Amino acid sequence: MQPRRVAVLGGGPGGLYAARLLKLAYPACEVRVHEQGDPDTTFGFGVGLAAGTQRKLAAADPDTLRDLVAAGLRHDMTLDVGGEVVRVRNDRLIGVARTELLAILQRHAEKAGVVLDFGSRRSAGELDADVVIAADGVSSATRALGDFAESVEVGKGLYLWCGTEFPLPDAVFAPVATEFGTFVTHAYPYSGGRSTFLIETDEQTWRRAGFDRAEVAEGGSDEVSLRFLEQAFAAQLRGHPLLGNRTRWLRFRTVSCGRWSDGNTVLLGDAAHTAHFSVGSGTKLAMEDAIALVAELQEAYSVAEAFERYEAVRRPAVERLQELARRSQLWWESFPGRLGLPAARLMVSYMSRAGNVPLDRFAQTAPDVVEAAFAQYAAASPVPDASEPEPGIVDRVLAQPGEHRGRVFASRTDVPALPPLASDLADPWSAEGDAVVAAVTGDVLLTGPSDRPALLTRLDLAERIRLERGVLTAVEGPGALREDLAAGLLSGRCDLVVIA
Repeated sequence: MQPRRVAVLGGGPGGLYAARLLKLAYPACEVRVHEQGDPDTTFGFGVGLAAGTQRKLAAADPDTLRDLVAAGLRHDMTLDVGGEVVRVRNDRLIGVARTELLAILQRHAEKAGVVLDFGSRRSAGELDADVVIAADGVSSATRALGDFAESVEVGKGLYLWCGTEFPLPDAVFAPVATEFGTFVTHAYPYSGGRSTFLIETDEQTWRRAGFDRAEVAEGGSDEVSLRFLEQAFAAQLRGHPLLGNRTRWLRFRTVSCGRWSDGNTVLLGDAAHTAHFSVGSGTKLAMEDAIALVAELQEAYSVAEAFERYEAVRRPAVERLQELARRSQLWWESFPGRLGLPAARLMVSYMSRAGNVPLDRFAQTAPDVVEAAFAQYAAASPVPDASEPEPGIVDRVLAQPGEHRGRVFASRTDVPALPPLASDLADPWSAEGDAVVAAVTGDVLLTGPSDRPALLTRLDLAERIRLERGVLTAVEGPGALREDLAAGLLSGRCDLVVIA
């Protein structure tokens, strides 16, 4: 099909990238971006681009990616728990200033022939276009007014975005204990000599600190919270202040839509779906949406067919990432309970939190971290037989002897007879999860469905029971998922496992 006019609502990364790709695909088409803000105003600080996203951008538009990489700042990832630091190398993870990211995308869009219309608030219904791409963000007015069967779930934890005026040497995850409770930062450097500081906490800590009563001026930042957190994270900030940009406490909203299109209008990026920021997803999803949408417009015979194929291609990937993000969000919202773990084991817990990084693969990419975690996990390692090849990390974790309150187990699969507890909870930290945990009075074996999502949730429930009730906790799972069971042991989610 050959569209004559395409209108894009929203001048963020997804909208600008879609506009450029469309203009490159259809040089004769009039492509116009309508952005209600001005070109020099943006909210936020840095944006992370992981290796997988870069590969997809390289295939779709190498010129734009080249400028993004040149403007970015590569960094590794560290976890700092009370001064104990664990580092994971990441050769292609870069941070780019959001202002620079948008400037590059604006420049490349205009170079392709896209018209950028700033300072105008437009709606889909008033635009004369064959295709309207709504890339107008998480609070999309287009989505609210159209027939998209939207659903919005609000998270329990609270977070705020801020920044600082120096580049951290690496990305850092660091919890700090205060008189009110625990705050944790995910901070990372980006181009321009600055760093993003994202800070999270639970509602009880937030209220005890009095942040629920803070008065924030219209268009301003929560200076009370910023000044308190500046002191709390003084070690990470190295004497630098925290910077705000309309910074205030928020709860994450997970957006889903039953339909991504309505007539000649199609949703893209956060307007169609969101996934928790702990998997670094917003910009990634929007730009990958743009690649898929333009590809399907080129292949289809009609707008309706293109939209249908675009959704069919993208929805599975988006829903998979949303499920990973859901698990990651639950892990972060329950983070303070894990602070008893040594740093290396906590890093394994972090990497395995969503089930996206297999233990064997992590052991290959970060062997020093996994070996340190194993040393912390193993009270007394058995002497290996020098005539036999050393087993892999999964076998070593499962074979390791265990101990619980004076009871010794020959291996982590040496499970005594325990009362079974069947569970098919979706969220171990829900009200239903509270009831299950409260009812546990002694050692327990958690059983349930044999599929992988059910097992991962069962391991999360076991972790909560183990930490809050202090009982011996075992988890049953199929042999095909023994790697997940081993990751659960190494990251402190359970004490023993039954391989069915």
